Amino acid sequence: MNSLSIKFLQSIYEAQKENALFGKWVTFEDLETLFSKHESKFLVSQVGTSEENRPIMQLKIGNGTKRILLWSQMHGNESTGTKALFDFLNCITHTSDAIITKILEECTLVLIPMLNPDGSQAYTRVNANNIDLNRDAVNRVAKESKILRAVLEEFNPQFCFNLHDQRTIFGVEGTKNPATISFLAPSEEVTRAITKGRIETMDVIVSMNSMLQKVIPNYVGRYTDEFYPTATGDNFQKLGYNTILIESGHYPNDYNREESRKYTFFSIFQGIHHIANENTYTNYERYFDIPNNDKIFYDVIHRYANPSNDVSFQYEDKIIDGKLVSKLNKVDENSLISKIGHSEIVFEVKNI
Repeated sequence: MNSLSIKFLQSIYEAQKENALFGKWVTFEDLETLFSKHESKFLVSQVGTSEENRPIMQLKIGNGTKRILLWSQMHGNESTGTKALFDFLNCITHTSDAIITKILEECTLVLIPMLNPDGSQAYTRVNANNIDLNRDAVNRVAKESKILRAVLEEFNPQFCFNLHDQRTIFGVEGTKNPATISFLAPSEEVTRAITKGRIETMDVIVSMNSMLQKVIPNYVGRYTDEFYPTATGDNFQKLGYNTILIESGHYPNDYNREESRKYTFFSIFQGIHHIANENTYTNYERYFDIPNNDKIFYDVIHRYANPSNDVSFQYEDKIIDGKLVSKLNKVDENSLISKIGHSEIVFEVKNI
């Protein structure tokens, strides 16, 4: 297994992090001026427009036969992958390391950093017509879904990276840690059979997880592989395009998703490096060693002497007057004994 060193990844990330992007609310306006930075190395083109006529942009580079398609923000309020992609773009544009040279010799990369610019502007999961693009892979009602499918069929990738964010509720089963990164090799049908395509997908995930365990041990989870008949990853996997789902999650005290951004970047870089340096992808067994995601967290828990009085809260993000505002809402829960708060406040009862 070809694993990048954490020292290398840390060094190149610190040097090439795209500082123009920060926080959770990332819009097309934030990206618009960044595309020109990469025109010297990448073929930058517009592949279509959104329902509200915002551009959907693509970047292409490489001369290799191993074709890799990456996209982010098909859910507009899930921007960690977008930030990590631009960090990765900077690495390719501004460095000449032998590791990157090898990737460009072996692979051809196509990246769509923001598939849903309307949802990104409104900070919503859905597009402008209230369609969840990740559940529109069969009917393809949305313009954005049609564009992604057209790119897929024209490019014919061997591997796809489908980048998402997951909620703060998820932890790593068997630990008290949040799931900072979670992976999934999507199922192709309801029995969840271990097909050749899933084996190849799992092989890449094993490589990424092995690297992450060196830097954030026990902060990596495995997303449920329940088959979703209309989901993008499940359908692309079914069609023969190996699809790697990366879910960027919470890291302690990291509500801006800047630490998880770094580990998403590490994962993308490691995954592509692994594909570039291997010719067979059969090392899949350790995929099942990755613990399941477990819904064990709340953002805040108030603890009382009587546990039945404990109260849980979750943040809700909204755009108000042009700013992203996080509001703490009470959540109904029968028992919080087995739950963990990212922040816990203990109220002591004084004896009178």
